[in-house]
Amino acid sequence: MVRPTAVIGLGRSGTSAARLLHAQGHTVSLLEQRQTPQLRGKAAALRQEGLHVQINCCLASLEQLNPQAVVLSPGVCWTDPVLVQLRRRGVPVYGEAELAWQTMTSAPWIAVTGTNGKTTITSMVGHLLQQAGQDAPICGNSGAAATELALDCHRGRCPDWVVAELSSFQIESSPTMAPRIGIWSTLTPDHLDRHGSFAAYGAIKAALVTRSAVPVLNGDDPQIWRRRACWPTARWVTCGNGAALQPHRQAALSIEEGTVTAPSGPLFSADILPLPGQHNRINMLLATAAALEAGLQPRQIAAGLRSFPGVPHRLETVACHQGVTYINDSKATNYDAAWTALKALGGPLVLLAGGRAKQGDARGWLEGIAAKAAAVICYGEAGDVFAVQVQQACPRIVCQRLPGLHEAVPRSHALALDHGATTVLLSPACASFDQYPNFEARGEHFRARVQALMAVQ
Repeated sequence: MVRPTAVIGLGRSGTSAARLLHAQGHTVSLLEQRQTPQLRGKAAALRQEGLHVQINCCLASLEQLNPQAVVLSPGVCWTDPVLVQLRRRGVPVYGEAELAWQTMTSAPWIAVTGTNGKTTITSMVGHLLQQAGQDAPICGNSGAAATELALDCHRGRCPDWVVAELSSFQIESSPTMAPRIGIWSTLTPDHLDRHGSFAAYGAIKAALVTRSAVPVLNGDDPQIWRRRACWPTARWVTCGNGAALQPHRQAALSIEEGTVTAPSGPLFSADILPLPGQHNRINMLLATAAALEAGLQPRQIAAGLRSFPGVPHRLETVACHQGVTYINDSKATNYDAAWTALKALGGPLVLLAGGRAKQGDARGWLEGIAAKAAAVICYGEAGDVFAVQVQQACPRIVCQRLPGLHEAVPRSHALALDHGATTVLLSPACASFDQYPNFEARGEHFRARVQALMAVQ
């Protein structure tokens, strides 16, 4: 009997991985632990394509399936005891991104990781390459699933570059992935419930950089900089002047008197990118360093930066109503990302924060609230905890507790008018999973509530 390859997860990544394996001639069994009417309908459609699909089944069912290999969607925990036991028995277990890598080794990869900033950098690198005439699709955490591109490659399309945003979940299950260029943006505590410790989380990120032919690293991030001995030939960038990294390293890119500068000389104005915040300057430098490594000329990079539109749900201006600007930063799913948003904007503002809390250090976030917020609305599962934190750290700031964005958006408008705030900022500092399937759905709900507000006032 032919032993199948098992794919775990009926989401976008798992489905595209199963289709790729099927196209490669594998017998594929697709397993999903949940059961909903939508999943039942999707399973029926996939069976019509020749895939074996089981829903409402646990990982223990892999024992009966006896697969020759197991491919995981990013949401499946790498350390699940069933998967650990399979690996010990010599069964290959790896992630969907690793499958894509194994299929597309003929194309050079630019892989982007980091606690925060990776989506913006990935989009920026893809935009720069595409504007310069390169076939450079984006995949992974952004854009298409990596195996969707790999299926295109299997059918004959080999892109000039693959630009992949990779989370720690994807990296830990991609043991052989070795990109041409590896970008590491930031490192702060995140996903500790899954990885167990900050050290383990950082080691996963570092592993990708170590396997990259050309590491491109943020010299302004203290946690990444302290690991500099691991990568003596890395390209380091800094928003300071070139002396900021010396004598330890020479900056590949720095900002000298308002100009992005390489060791060979000035390239273009540091104000060329139409996005706010110091964090976007470091994103620009990391993307520029990668683009230079990919062969682009400074004039091509400058033109691409000027036209870069930004990323949906990341400091995205939704509307301006009665003198109040509404900004969607739904992608800020942890304290540090939300703190970055507060630092990027002027005050006074009304902050909407809440969702499913993550482990992390709230001190910087609370300092940002104290400096910029006129009022804070705490909502969702973390609403009570957040309200206590804000009231204790910032007793002079108005803090209200509401169930969700449905109530919070109209209330935020009234608070903004009452307190002279010019901005309402959705920057949750939380995962979305208490009330939404993902941060995109949360951001779209915010947008819809703002549009509804404008329609009646």
